[in-house]
This record gives sequence, structure tokens and C-alpha cells, in this order.
Amino acid sequence: MTYMYEYPEYLKIKLPKKISRRFPAYELYLYGEGNYAEENKNLILTGIPVLFLPGNAGSYKQVRSLGSIALRKAEDIDFKYHFNFFTVNFNEELVALYGGSLQRQTRFVHECIKVILKLYKDQEFAPSSVAIVGHSMGGLVARALLTLKNFKPEFINLLITQATPHVAPVMPLDKYLTDFYTAVNNHWILKAQDVRNLTTLSVAGGFRDYQVRSGLAFLPRLSQHSRALFVVSSAVPRTWASTDHLSIVWCKELILATIRAFFDLIDETTKQITEDPKKRMLVLNHHFVRHPAKFFEEDPETLTELKGTLIWMKIKSSKWTYTVYNESDGKYFMFPLSNHRKTYSHVHCQNSMLDTSSWIYGCLNSSSSMCLEGFDLSWKAELLPTVKVVTLKLQEYPSLSDLVVYVPAINGNKFTLDCEFFKEDSRTVQLPVTHLFSFGLSSSKIVLHSTGLIYNVQLQHFGQIYQAFKIYIESHCQPHKGRKTSVYRLHIPWSHEDSITVSKVPSFTEISAKLHIAQPENDSTVAVLNIYSSSDCQYEVTIKTSFSQVLGQVIRFHGGSLPVYVISNMLLAYGGQLSTLISTGHCSDFVLALARAAKPYKVDPLVNVVKFLLGFNWFKDIWNVLFLPELDAVLLNKQDMWFPLVSLILFLFGTGIAYWGGILFSSSLRLLSSLWLSLTRPSGLPKDSKLMTPRRAFIAILLVFVSCTTCGAFAILIIYLHYMFKVIKLHSNVRIEQNVLNMDPKHSKETSDNSNKETVKNCDSAETITEAAAASPTTNTAIDNVVNSLKIHVTIINLLTWIVLLSLPSLIYWFKNLRYNIRLDPDPCRTMAIILVSTLGILMNSSTTKVKSSKLSKIAAQLPLPLSVAVVAFGPMHLYRVPYFVICSLLLHVLCCIV
Repeated sequence: MTYMYEYPEYLKIKLPKKISRRFPAYELYLYGEGNYAEENKNLILTGIPVLFLPGNAGSYKQVRSLGSIALRKAEDIDFKYHFNFFTVNFNEELVALYGGSLQRQTRFVHECIKVILKLYKDQEFAPSSVAIVGHSMGGLVARALLTLKNFKPEFINLLITQATPHVAPVMPLDKYLTDFYTAVNNHWILKAQDVRNLTTLSVAGGFRDYQVRSGLAFLPRLSQHSRALFVVSSAVPRTWASTDHLSIVWCKELILATIRAFFDLIDETTKQITEDPKKRMLVLNHHFVRHPAKFFEEDPETLTELKGTLIWMKIKSSKWTYTVYNESDGKYFMFPLSNHRKTYSHVHCQNSMLDTSSWIYGCLNSSSSMCLEGFDLSWKAELLPTVKVVTLKLQEYPSLSDLVVYVPAINGNKFTLDCEFFKEDSRTVQLPVTHLFSFGLSSSKIVLHSTGLIYNVQLQHFGQIYQAFKIYIESHCQPHKGRKTSVYRLHIPWSHEDSITVSKVPSFTEISAKLHIAQPENDSTVAVLNIYSSSDCQYEVTIKTSFSQVLGQVIRFHGGSLPVYVISNMLLAYGGQLSTLISTGHCSDFVLALARAAKPYKVDPLVNVVKFLLGFNWFKDIWNVLFLPELDAVLLNKQDMWFPLVSLILFLFGTGIAYWGGILFSSSLRLLSSLWLSLTRPSGLPKDSKLMTPRRAFIAILLVFVSCTTCGAFAILIIYLHYMFKVIKLHSNVRIEQNVLNMDPKHSKETSDNSNKETVKNCDSAETITEAAAASPTTNTAIDNVVNSLKIHVTIINLLTWIVLLSLPSLIYWFKNLRYNIRLDPDPCRTMAIILVSTLGILMNSSTTKVKSSKLSKIAAQLPLPLSVAVVAFGPMHLYRVPYFVICSLLLHVLCCIV
């Protein structure tokens, strides 16, 4: 974690009154500490402007990690260069769940950039652009700047995003959110000329980020725009760790890499971030992709003069190890390449001294004993946690006569140098991964018998996101004191998502192997497990499928669509209840109806058939003529996220959630009805009454007015609570009647007069009423109707619960911003609220008597099945569509009560 040496201060920048009136909830601040903060209070700034944009529910104070470390770095170089970190206060808005304010935030950031640049207008080295660091949704807002009509693309030349979901929203809960994504991504594809001078780096958190999976942070390299870089934090040199969604902002190793990159990006002439896009990409690759354990140089001098006065030693063996401790004089070790070229294809060297000096060279022409000039091959090296390594293919360096390794004079430090020549075939082995349905019962194993410094284990057929494996590496070594550790790297060549594990030897190490991004169709590369080993150890590698992690991958990539499958199951149960009501005259409980009706073969095959038919042009033309939206399964397939069993797994998960949710709701209902009985006197079973009365019409009109003038989700919550209250009262009255019917039927009339005064005990549920009612034929029909109505109302409440949950983010957003505006604008739930209020106002007073005798009853019972299919077909990537399918079913139920 990063920390501050001095107390952080946030200087509020006074914005023009016009901007403040347009955006009353937003503010702009300048970060500072100690003397630096005092000096900048008059806003005479001379540094390089960087703007930090917080994400979903993020605080403007999250800039302090970047600002503090940048300040310490500037102090180290006596403020030759320094950065001014600005930050925006978005009032911690929930923009990941409510998209209505994203466009407003984008416009405010545009105004902030213009204000920031005006602060430097009288300076000698005035900037013409601002670098932006965006966390989470802040990165998407930064990208959206280019979609504004009056925005000048030259205002930003560098964009770094942290855990930003660029591809799609995590939870597509409203149309404004998905439309915003579509507009931003289409603009970056169709108008790539606007981003040709913009360098973008997207850093993802890896598997510890449970809020934004790393695949969503991927920025594809477009043919017109190759200045976009995507990397997972576990692959970033000198970080090598996964971060959660918040810690990516303050992870010290990652922030250090970011600040080092910022300072290397400075142009000494302009004292601002360089305008050269090629240099920007070189710097970002140096710090975030492949670090050679050297300070960045744009054009490093490859030809270096070597000191002939030092000790020169010639090494002819193919394998060499040298341990350095208290070396008084520097040494050069020469490896003649002429003999090795005939036998070996590669040379590999490791150095455990993790300094930034050059240590390996290649000679063009050498004398028999020394080399006076050499090419610095240290730039070909790569930094790992415990060593820096270099692997050279001899065929690519035909002009080199010798390889030279330099050992400097040191005191008190101990390190080891290793070099070996080898054939690539002898160190590359293929290990086929186990099948998905092996469930971890079978495994693939390989034993590496040779004792070398590096092995490359190619993991065959590993390229899909639903694959997940456990890799076990067991090392067998000879006893040796002070043995160095082994480094295992899982290298994914089609994306920068490597993971590194350091292990002592001998040891037994477990590594998880799973992907953030699936292998592209036109990519023939293979995932590789690199083993940087001890030279006298043997390794045994075993791989087996981890079924629990396979399920974890399904949830990671498709967990956001679980509400779709829960509601699909509930609609099937709802249709099953109506069918049994019409056929038998009795309605089953929600949980029982769910167990009978919720079958995946009713839903999945139809979706897969439609998906298959959409592959034919004639069917696609018919689909377009009907103005039907694109199937969500097709969209998921385009993102390499779909496979045949994913829908089945999610459907089963949805069944389980709906089942246990139904049991939990039934238990809660019994508890609340008991509480209600202890507080009030029950009024008896309701009699058939009018569906709409002046009082009920007034309440409905009032709630419609509330949804239009305040927030639609607020009106939905009120009508939901009102409906819940009516169901609790109905359940209480049913329990009273149950108690009455459990007594002697002859005295039921007398006991009913006194039942209000007795405590109700040992009442389990409304379903036992039917049995008790058989003893009293005179009340049988009335009680049956009430019990049936109660069961239908319970199912409707279960459906409404999910509608309320899906609309909750806009309600929270409205409530947090109530002091600025009483009306939520835009409101994604307003139309839905108006329909729901009108529908539920009638439905909560309905009974099953009219439904059974309605002409539309059979249609009402059959409609939930196609609607449950439609939910799965069109809902996973557009959750805001799901409530409307539920409303369609409820509307037909209302018509059954009328017609």
C-alpha cells in the first residue's frame, strides 16, 4: 500500500459560475502535500497536468497515491520536472449501474480540461494537453470525451485506465448505460482518426478483481489504431500481483510503475509529456510489458566499449555457473560461439544481481583473448522476481563471434551467474490439457529428466475461457545450502495476462491456469508454462481439470446474467400455477410449481435453434423484417464467451436461487404475518369486490404522479411495499381461518367469534387449509379461492422482488442526488413504473375466481413459457429488458380478471 509523508490536501478549483450552475454536484480539486500545497494555493502552476477521474462510487481523494509518489519522485530530482495532479469529484455516483449521468460527467470533464489548461496559459512551457488517469468507469468517461462535438482530440495525448470495463457494462441495468457504451466503442472504431495521436494503456486487476473481470478491460488493437495497450497487473514487471477493484488505485508496485512511466514520458525540450506517439508506446512497453532491468532509453547505444584492462576468461563448456562474492576486480567471461552453433540453437543466461547495469554483450570480431567492442545485449534481457534472464536464438545473430558476460567488482554482495547452450527441441515439451468433463479425475503428466536452466511446457488445446486447470509442479533436487528459487511463468501469447509464481526448491507447487481472454480464431500460438529452474533439479509437471474453477469461470463471465435465469424459472413456475388452476381448480405452491415446471429443455433448445438459424441469411432477413433485436447469445458468441453448456449451468443456478429464494420468502411471510397478528385484530377473509374503486384509482394516479415528478424506481418500491402489505394481511387472515377449521366443525361458528382473541399457534402454511376445509363444506369454495389467490400473489411478489432489485440502482442514485434535483432525469424506470403501478393496482385486489372463468385464461397460462424463452434470448446482455417480459405476463393476468 502507498503512504503519504505529509498530510494530503485538496485545493478546490473555483469554476466559472456557468459551469457550476450546469453541474452543481461536481467539483474540481488540485492535490498537494506540505510546502507544495502551500505554494500552489495561488494556482501559479508550472508542472505537467494530470487529471484523475474516479469510477463507480469512487472518491476524488483516490488520487493521493499517484500524487504523493509523483511528488516524492519530483523531490528526488530537485523538481527538474514535476506533475500537478488534478482530481474530479463526481459525488460518488453509481455510474456503473445507472447510465443516465455518464454523458453529464463527460461534459463536465471537458470543461475541467479547458479550465486546467487556462491555469498554465502564461507559463513558459504551457501544456497543450492533459494526461488522464481513469479508475473504473472514469476511464470510460475519458474515452467518451472524443464523442463530444466540440472536443478537440489534441486536448489529451495519454490515457491510462485502471480496471475499466471498456468492452461492455458489468451489469447492463438500463438503456442509457448500454447506449453510452455503444456510442463510445463505435466512435473509436469508425472514427479512428480522432484517436491516432492518443496513446491508451488499460491495466486490469486480474482474478482478484471480482467486480470487473479483466476481459472487459481489453482494448483491441484496431488496424487504424495500434497505440492501445492492454495488460493485467499480474504481468506488469516489478508488480507481478493481482489487485482487487479498489487496491489497483493504491497498489504501491503498480503506482510506482505508473509514475516511472510518467517521468520517462517527459520531453526535455518542452518539459511536457512527449508528443511522439512512438516514444509513448516504447515507454509503456518498457514499464508495463517487458522490463530489461535497465533505465529507459529511447535510442540506446548498442555498441559499447569493453575494458581490456580487466581480467578476461574464456569459457568453452556449454554449461557454466559462477558465484560472485566480494569480487575485488571486474571480470569478463567469453563464450566462443563458432563451436556451439553446430550443436545448439539457443543460449540462455541468468543473473541474480538485479541492478540496472549492462552485463551481457555480443562481439563482432574478437582476438583470441579479449573483445574491445561489443553489442549490449542487456536490452534483450527480461526482469523476473529473483533473476534477470536473456534467451538468444543463435541463428538470429550470425555476425557475433563471442558472447561476453561481465562481472563487476563488488563488496559484500553475493549473486550467481548461469549460462547454458541448448537445443530448443530438448527444452520444449508438449503437455495436452485434460478434457473439461474429466472433472479432475484424470490428469496429464510429464517428467523433465534433463537438468537445465529453462523449460518450455506447451499446454496443448488450452485457449477457451471456460477451461480451468490446476498445475502441480514437484521439484526434486540434491541437498544444497543456499539454493536459489525456481520461477514459474504461465505465458499467454495472445494477451498480456501472464502470471508468475516463485517457489523454493525442492517443493510441491500448485498453480491455477485459466484465461481472461479466449484465444482468437486466427491465432495459432500456444499457451506456455516457462520453468526457470535450478540446474541440478528435476521437475514433474501434472495438470488436471479443476471443476470448481470451471464453475467459477462461468460465474465470472456470466454471473451478471443470473437474474435473467432466475426470472425465467419464476415465469415457468407462474405459468405452471395458472395451468393447474385452470385444469384442476386448485393452485400449487410456488416452490412446488417451480419444481414441476422449471425444466431447462423448455428454454435452452429453442434459444439454440434460433441462434443456429440466424447463421442463414434468409432467416436473418426475416428476423430483421420483424424488427427483432440481435440475439444476446450471438453477441456473446462474437465476444468468445458462449459455449453450449453455459446456458444450462446458469439455468440450474437460476433454479436453485429461485427455489431457495421462494423458501426464504415463505418463511419471511409467515414471520411477518405472525408479527401482524400480534399487533392487530384480523378482519376475516376478503370478499369479492371491485377491482378498482375511487380510492384505489386515486392511489394509482398518485403513484403515477410520483413516478413522473420524482423517480420511477421510487414509485415501484412504494407499490411493491403496498402489495407486500396486502399479501401479509391476506396470509394472516388465512392462518386465522386455518385455526378455526382445525377445531370442531360444529362449533366453528361459535369459535370464529372468539378466534380474534386467541393466540394462533402451530400454523405452518396456507396449503394445509384445503385439507381442513374438507370438514366444512359450506366454506370450502370460498377458502379454496382465497388460498389459490394467496399462492398466485406470492409468486407475483417473488417476480416483483427481482424487478425492484433491478431498479434499485437508479433509486439509490436519485436519493443521493435529491438535494440537487427532486426529479431523476433521465429516468430509465419511468415508463416501467407507470405500467406497473396501473397493473398492480388492479392485480393486488384480484382473485383466482375470475381468472378460472376468463376467456383468456388458457392464453395467460401458456404465455409465460415463450416469455421465459424471450428473457433468456434477449436479457443476458440487456437486463433492463427483463422486467418488461414480466409485465407482459402480468398485463394478461389483469385482462383475465376483466374479460
